[in-house]
This record gives sequence, C-alpha cells and structure tokens, in this order.
Amino acid sequence: MIEQFNFDIQLIFAILNGKVSAAINRKLNRNFRQNGLDITPEQWTVLLYLWEKDGVPQQELCNATFKDKPSMTRLIDNMERQQLVVRTANPKDRRTNKIHLTQKGKGLEGKARHIANKTLREALHGLTIEELKVSQEVLRKIFTNTKE
Repeated sequence: MIEQFNFDIQLIFAILNGKVSAAINRKLNRNFRQNGLDITPEQWTVLLYLWEKDGVPQQELCNATFKDKPSMTRLIDNMERQQLVVRTANPKDRRTNKIHLTQKGKGLEGKARHIANKTLREALHGLTIEELKVSQEVLRKIFTNTKE
C-alpha cells in the first residue's frame, strides 16, 4: 500500500525529525519572552508536569518529558537557579531527589498556560477537528511503531 503512495520523503523526514516541533518551540519561546516570562519550552514541559503532580522523582520527569538524565539534570539546575523548583532528598531513597515547585514556579501557571494555549491555537490555525483527529492518530501510530 505505502509503495503506491507518492509522498515527499524529504518533507516527511523533516517533519518527523523535529522541524515542526522546532518551529513551534521557537514560536512558544518568542511568545513567552514577549509576555515577560523567562522560561524556555523545555522548562515549560517540566512545569506543566509539576503543576499536575508536584514533588516527583527526577526520573519520573525524564520519563514524562522524554529526556535523558543528563539533560534533565541541567534543566533542573537552571530551574533551581531561577528559583522555579527545588530538589529535596527522597526520604524513602536518599540516592534520589524529588522535584518540587517553588511559589515562583507555581505562580507562573496561569500566564504560562495562557501563552502556551495561544501558541497552540496559532500553530493549529486553519485545521479542522477532523484533520486534527487524523493527524493525532497518525502521529500516535508512528510513535508506537518507532519507540523502543
């Protein structure tokens, strides 16, 4: 079936290798900056998870955001310097830390969600609900086919 489908392989690989993601991240970064928020799209993904479930092990954040341990450590280090999160020793396992939001980190939620939703609406402009449903299902299948 796929052999009969005439597709632009260069475009498909560009999309699947992050071109769309990079463009959305640039737009989100620009929108955060223009609205006075000093956070990155990577930090946004961590904050978003912590707003739903605060005080989680660092490994859980890695799994939830698809980041490796060294990347997450650097990200958390930067977020600590910005006073958005704090690490606390896990009382059940002293080899691990739990990541908690600070008041400053909690206080960004409303504005950051608003800006992220605005960015998503801009990115999805002109798409129908049916196109979004099909796209979501296609991307889910591709992810399932390629995840380890």
